[in-house]
Amino acid sequence: MTVPTRASRVAWPSSLALAAAFCTALTALWVLAVPALQHWFVVPVTVCGVLMSEDAIEWLRGRLDVFDPVGVVGLLGVHVFFLVPLLHVYWDRWISTAYWLAIVPPPADWRPWLGWMALLNGAGLLTYRVVRARLLRRRGRGARNRAGAVSSAAPPQSQVVWRLAPGRFWPALAVAVAITAAAQIFVYSLFGGIGGYVSAYEQDVRVSFAGMGWLFLISETTPILAMMGLAAYAASRRWVPSWLTIALIIAAFFALRLVFGGLRGSRSNTIWALFWGVGMIHLWVRPIPKRIIVAGLGFLLTFSYLYGFYKSVGRDALRAFEGADERAALSEETGRSVESMLLADLGRSDIQAFILYRRQRTGPRLELAHGRTYVGALALLVPRTLWPERPHTKLREGTELFYGTGSYVPDRFYTSYVYGLAGEAMLNFGVLAVPFAFAGFGLLVGGVSRRLRAYEPRDARQLIAPLGVVLCIIALVSDSDNLVFALVKNGAVPVLVIWLGCVRVRPLWRR
Repeated sequence: MTVPTRASRVAWPSSLALAAAFCTALTALWVLAVPALQHWFVVPVTVCGVLMSEDAIEWLRGRLDVFDPVGVVGLLGVHVFFLVPLLHVYWDRWISTAYWLAIVPPPADWRPWLGWMALLNGAGLLTYRVVRARLLRRRGRGARNRAGAVSSAAPPQSQVVWRLAPGRFWPALAVAVAITAAAQIFVYSLFGGIGGYVSAYEQDVRVSFAGMGWLFLISETTPILAMMGLAAYAASRRWVPSWLTIALIIAAFFALRLVFGGLRGSRSNTIWALFWGVGMIHLWVRPIPKRIIVAGLGFLLTFSYLYGFYKSVGRDALRAFEGADERAALSEETGRSVESMLLADLGRSDIQAFILYRRQRTGPRLELAHGRTYVGALALLVPRTLWPERPHTKLREGTELFYGTGSYVPDRFYTSYVYGLAGEAMLNFGVLAVPFAFAGFGLLVGGVSRRLRAYEPRDARQLIAPLGVVLCIIALVSDSDNLVFALVKNGAVPVLVIWLGCVRVRPLWRR
């Protein structure tokens, strides 16, 4: 991976200074232009922005590899912790449901609660940075990567390298592709083809696909396995494709992913797989420049916006391609808009602020989960047929947050909001748990970054390493059940193939 050299790390101005200047200037301009933003909450929000912007600027300046989770989380964090709270106030858009408005009226003024939440997040982000820095602290002389830069996280001297063994890898991959493709064909056959599959989704996704989670774990893995095989073939032949060829490969992968699980109403099924596929190309085939990554982020935002219509109205979402008027009509009909995508899909500010507000209004009457949501997430690994009364996930705690104690009725009445790292921590252990949750997050991001920096070129674990970066993103903006599901569903089969298809060796220079 591309990491900073000693000279680049001491260059002036520092990324922290640039981050402080950028966030302060943007906040000042916004406050001057929007009277509603003339409130103390913008101060802690700006501090959070500075803490995240430093990592984002390090990424933009080329001091971090484009797939280093430190930089990726920094880019996302600028939006989540800085832009989203300001945009909520600017657009005056908040989470609201007709049912709970009568039970627990929302705050008359959301800004103080955004401010208190920003103070909690600021403490959490400082904890995250300290924990992450300790993991990434260099010990001894760093190893040199493909670009000749000194790694800031030297691999342990006992580390071995995983090399693909053609006589084992290709048979394992062929068997896995055959099984997963057959499983997807079987899924479609259950519904009478792709059309019936989409119709089942349009009717009721929870009922139509109930009990099929373990089948989807197998059936929807084919595109990742195919990209893994392509990357391995390119590396073995020393083939460096042109950018046009890479674009066509990514387009084909995207289309294949839509067929293998993308029509089931989950944007993340496609987005995370695309992220993983591009990561394999970057690490094993040809390094991808930042400008292409940035263009790809624009594509993902566009896809996320348009796919939101499919989540709401199914095939009727094709109307969005008929023109701006149809898109406006769909937005009005479904509530899906650019604003809702940026604030609700890619942010958790209002719902986390509401948790704070709700606890202040009800105090001890709002029971804490005491870790139940995390236990429920792990229980997802056991099929319901084997454990019918397995613990509940966040569904119970979230429903009772909005509708009151005892309101949750399994499979009948519940909410499915996503609360994010800090939100779920508060549901379980209260506000003081937020810094501890970020400490765990620092261990995750620092650990994944350290491993990525330590891998030797063509270490086969690089083919599954982008999944670790995906898990870092999910851990920040989603909940523990989403994290467990993503890890097992997306990673189980590819990790097994790599494990079966590799030999472990120690480089000569380390013997």
